[in-house]
Amino acid sequence: MSAFTETALIKKLAELNSSQQSIQTLSLWLIHHRKHSAAIVKTWQRELENVPEPKKLTFMYLANDVIQNSKKKGPEYGREYSNVLAKVFAHIGEKCSSDKLLGSLGRILNIWLERGVYDAKAINEYRARLHRESGGSKNGSKSNDAEAGDKEREKEHSSSSGAGGGSGSRSEKSERREKRKHEERHAKSKKQRHHHHHQSSSSSSSAPAPAEEVAAEPENGHTPPYVPLGEPPEPEELIKALTSIENSASSDAEVRERIAKLPQEISEISCITKLEDKDKAKALANQVNEAVDLLNDYNSRLAAEMEERTKLAAMLRDFQAEQKELLAQAETRLDEHKKKLNKMLGLQKEIHDHLSNLPDLTQLPDVTGGLAPLPSAGDLFNALH
Repeated sequence: MSAFTETALIKKLAELNSSQQSIQTLSLWLIHHRKHSAAIVKTWQRELENVPEPKKLTFMYLANDVIQNSKKKGPEYGREYSNVLAKVFAHIGEKCSSDKLLGSLGRILNIWLERGVYDAKAINEYRARLHRESGGSKNGSKSNDAEAGDKEREKEHSSSSGAGGGSGSRSEKSERREKRKHEERHAKSKKQRHHHHHQSSSSSSSAPAPAEEVAAEPENGHTPPYVPLGEPPEPEELIKALTSIENSASSDAEVRERIAKLPQEISEISCITKLEDKDKAKALANQVNEAVDLLNDYNSRLAAEMEERTKLAAMLRDFQAEQKELLAQAETRLDEHKKKLNKMLGLQKEIHDHLSNLPDLTQLPDVTGGLAPLPSAGDLFNALH
């Protein structure tokens, strides 16, 4: 990647657009240069305050992507953004009045709250600054998150049945509406992924499910915030998980052989009638108890293996998604470098053609051999006298 300079950052922020590819590309560049996180966040805040209202939302989408995807690399961005987000939300709440913008930012805050990016106290402060609430209303909003959600839904229901009761501002209604849409979309996406996991037998066929969550349709004329599938695992973690699956319960041939060799008497109820004395009954009971313990232990191991395989499938999905993104970016950079190479080759050819058209100085006649030497300074002085 290119080296970090403040000038390069300002240029990239100026070229940033609301497309997911543009946001992700710049986000990866910023995460790569996370050692400059303080300067990056400071520049981001300054540029956000100077851009038009629609692009402020794009800047917030970029911050959302950087904060969530950089957590595994380190806490730098989460810490640096927490120092300026209150001022940023206050600036947007003061300068912007679009319900679409406020609703989209409310959805970002909901995502941060759900995923524990920031605590409920910080989220409530950002929300209060965004809607320019008074101190009393802000303190009143710092209640339990679940109770707050129930109160919001009850308030929305009563306001819709009252038809113009004036119980909230347009921005608050828009925020609640966006929150409800986000929750419905999140639940629907979760059901689709769960259904797809049970219907598909290959990891390649499970890829389209998370794509639906990422490629959500624009709402209210704005692109929804990019919601990462999950933090992609490091290659070492993925290799370790794959290695652990090799020693799983389903591959334990010894236990499976023991289960296969269990006598038929312990599973056939009709064999009880054939018992002739108490000693044989006790012996059969002991065999049944040992078989139950063996099967219970093996079933618990199989259940644990299923959980591990589910986690591994999610890791493979996130890793594959990250590799596809990196591949797309590498292909883009390759195309750019190919264009630059072709341009340089064309320039090289032009220079070569130009040099070939220049006259050969060695073929020119010697114009100095038959001429008298130039007079010296003394000769010129004597000539004047």
